[in-house]
Amino acid sequence: MRAPRRFVADRRSPRLVRSRTVDRTELFTETVGTLPAVYGERWVDAGPRSYRSFEPGRSKLSAGIVHDWAGPLPTEGQRWLYLGAASGTTASHLADLVGPHGRVYALERSPRPFSRLLAVADRWPTLLPILGDARNPRVYAWLVPPVDGVYADVAQPDQVEIVRRNAELFLGREGASVLVALKTASMGRDREAAGHLAAAERALAARVDLAPSVRLDPFHKGHYLVGGRARPALFREENGRAVTVSRGPRPARPRS
Repeated sequence: MRAPRRFVADRRSPRLVRSRTVDRTELFTETVGTLPAVYGERWVDAGPRSYRSFEPGRSKLSAGIVHDWAGPLPTEGQRWLYLGAASGTTASHLADLVGPHGRVYALERSPRPFSRLLAVADRWPTLLPILGDARNPRVYAWLVPPVDGVYADVAQPDQVEIVRRNAELFLGREGASVLVALKTASMGRDREAAGHLAAAERALAARVDLAPSVRLDPFHKGHYLVGGRARPALFREENGRAVTVSRGPRPARPRS
C-alpha cells in the first residue's frame, strides 16, 4: 500500500498523526503492534515506521478528535487505565499513543470480549488486560500502579461515579487526565441527552478542569467525549494533607 503523501503529528500526542488527501483528513496512530489488523483498519508503512488508520466510526476517541476535541490525549511514555476495553479496538490505539515505554491497563468485565482482548494483547506488548468490574476498583488495585490518565467507555447509568471512583484511586498526580466516552442513552429516560451531558459535566467539574465536550454524532449517536485535567479536589484530603487511599490486600492466587 502506498503511504499517504504527508503525516502531520498532533502536538498533544506525537504518535497521533493526520494524513491529508485531496478530499479529507484521516487519523493514524504510529503502532507498537503487529499484524493482523484488529478490526480491519488500514496499515501504512512510511520508512521504518508503521501506521494504522484510527477510524472514527469504530472508536469514540477518534470521533472526538475528528470533532476537534481540545482536551488532553494519551501521549508517549504515559500509563493509562482503560475502563470498558471490550475487545481492544480503541485500547490498541491507546497503546500506540503511549508508545513502547508506556502502558495501558485495559479493564473488561465480560469474558467473551476479554478473550479477544487477550489475543490483541499478544501483539501489543504494552497492552495489559485485566478481567474485572470497574465498579469495584479495589479488587484489581494491586494490578494497577498510579496512572497518568483514565479513559472510560462503560455505558452504565452511574458511569460518571465509576470514573470518579477509579480516578480517585489510581490517578497519580494533579493535572492527570480524565476522558469519558459518555453514553447518554444509558443514563435513564428522565431527561434528554443534553440534560444528561449537563449533569455529567456538573458532577465532574468539581474535580476536573473540563475541556469543551464534543458530540460524537454521526459516528456514535447520543455519545459525547467529556473530560479534562484533574484538580487537587479529585484526591482525597484530610486536614489539608493528601491521604493515601489503601488499595486493600492482594487477593490470594488460586492453587494449581
